[in-house]
Amino acid sequence: MKKKKFISVALVAAMSASLLAGCGNGSSDGGNGGKANGKTTIRLFRDCFNLGTPDSAAVKKVEDAINKYLGEKGKDYVVAITEVGSGEYSEKANLALANKEIDLLWTASWMSTVGTNDLVPANAVKDLTSLLQGTALYDSMDAGQWEATKYNGKNYFIPVYKDNVEGYDFMFRQDLIDKHGWNISNVKKLADLEPMLKDAKADGLKYPFLTQKTAMFYRWYIDSFDFFAGDVAANWVAVDRKTNSVVNTVATPEYKEFCKLMADWAEKGYISEDDATKTTNDQTTQSKDWAISWWTDIPVNDEADERYHQDVTMQSATQRWAHSTSALGSCYCITSNASDDVAKAAIDFMGLLYTDSKLADMYTFGIEGEHFNYNANKKVEQVENANYNHSMWESASATVVTPLHNEPDNKAELYKSFNGGANTSCAAGFRFDKSPVEAEFTACTALFDDYGFQLENGGFAASDVDAKIDEYLKKLDAAGYQKVLAEFQKQYDAWKK
Repeated sequence: MKKKKFISVALVAAMSASLLAGCGNGSSDGGNGGKANGKTTIRLFRDCFNLGTPDSAAVKKVEDAINKYLGEKGKDYVVAITEVGSGEYSEKANLALANKEIDLLWTASWMSTVGTNDLVPANAVKDLTSLLQGTALYDSMDAGQWEATKYNGKNYFIPVYKDNVEGYDFMFRQDLIDKHGWNISNVKKLADLEPMLKDAKADGLKYPFLTQKTAMFYRWYIDSFDFFAGDVAANWVAVDRKTNSVVNTVATPEYKEFCKLMADWAEKGYISEDDATKTTNDQTTQSKDWAISWWTDIPVNDEADERYHQDVTMQSATQRWAHSTSALGSCYCITSNASDDVAKAAIDFMGLLYTDSKLADMYTFGIEGEHFNYNANKKVEQVENANYNHSMWESASATVVTPLHNEPDNKAELYKSFNGGANTSCAAGFRFDKSPVEAEFTACTALFDDYGFQLENGGFAASDVDAKIDEYLKKLDAAGYQKVLAEFQKQYDAWKK
């Protein structure tokens, strides 16, 4: 890669476990203190982003290798790993939680249904505060990480030590930069992309601007607002950084500006209706069908080359911010149904995962010699088209996972510096308790797919944007939005004092 620029819920009713068939290994042994071959079994459930469909045989092979290693380390537990493709993860993890089939769950603040902000109110996760103290897991990262990820003063989540602050980049295919001679250093805001999108459209690309079926207002405008609800479907409320007050973002000039630009680009053919209809998937970025997209800024942006199977280059779109959910962009939790024995075993397993490079590499990259190899510089080279493929950010700590072949030797230090060099949000540490307005909050989020998502993905004609925003605001009010907004303001004002 050329030099990168850092300008870079309640749970549903229990259903048949057969719905999980074909999505991973999914052992039914263990859990709730269950034993397999005389050992406690930790049922681990994780998302698979880099493959459309996880290969169950490959997952089982990695699981067996991990358990063999755990045995060599003298551990009295094993793991049973279920992997699910990202397009189905929220739904299937939710069903498995309802069926009490998970002990250790991967999640994130930005996830729907099984995100961090859903799990705590639903009492679906175990309080780990007392279990963490004095463990290898707790000592694997600084105390600030544990403080930043607390809910109501308690630790429910185990953060992956990665880029635990938030900022976003424009992402370009490098071959198109070379072909057209684009000077991406001149790109400071979204509108600056238009000449390049025109070139991409002329090239016949299907997705000149790929939104990755993501409503992006809460990302592109992070310099103006702290979307502290931590829920894309609730991006209609935020703290205005200039005034340090809670605002209705849908009623702001910034929201109208963004939605009109997206609508205009859709009409010009720069944004495909595939994004608005959620037809694109996590593998679309691995194709040659797009020109420009977005990327969450990290200390080593070269990681994107491996993930997207091509050379991509970043240009920063926002500053980096530390806020209430930034350290929960990738994390694990122990479910409330896990027995004390299973919970202690899971804490021990995570401690080893975050401190032992051999285990971390196996869990992330698979079997050495089959899914990846170490080169002469003792860095990881993943096998092309391997049937097991994960990334560090959704697996284990950046301080222990071996760098990829195109990443710097001092990757761990870069991550520590990156996390320490961000802006601190005025709302950092504030967490909203939606229980006083649960019904209204849920009713408002239910409107997002029909209005917010469509507006932010060019789903409406440019001439209809004003009317649709007005309609969205009226629908929100009818759903109880003003009551929710007042509760946000009340809690935030009390927190500030």
